[in-house]
Amino acid sequence: MGKISYYSKEAYDKLKSDLDNLCNIDRPKISEQISQARDKGDLSENAEYDAAKEAQGLLEMRISNLEEKLLYARIIDTSKLDDSKVLLYCKVKIKNIDSGQIFEYTLVSESEANLSEGKISANSPIGKGLLTKEKGDIAEINIPTGKLKFEIIEISR
Repeated sequence: MGKISYYSKEAYDKLKSDLDNLCNIDRPKISEQISQARDKGDLSENAEYDAAKEAQGLLEMRISNLEEKLLYARIIDTSKLDDSKVLLYCKVKIKNIDSGQIFEYTLVSESEANLSEGKISANSPIGKGLLTKEKGDIAEINIPTGKLKFEIIEISR
């Protein structure tokens, strides 16, 4: 049995779109490549055929992985979430107690994490340390080089 994962509506729709593209665009292209390579004769010495078959195998694996993700995906309606606590899909502004630096992150599922967009996984050390904290709380987060302390300044959607 697969692991249930939570997604925003946008992230879920992107997964579905990716799967649709793989099934309806990429799969027929690879089938055509295999057919063309097969028409060129001896398959035992046909590198084009071998490459197309390998690409097909990789594509089918990607399709299977996406189908499983979607099977166990659950959509979270972010408009109904409580913003008095740090939860998945909330924005949190935090201050590093030692340095005074302020950071703003959105906690997301692992597959949506993108640090350059300020989206961190709720399963990351910082994400886990922030979860369920309230405004004014101090989150102590263990990292390989020691312990970080962050004050929760603001929580929003």
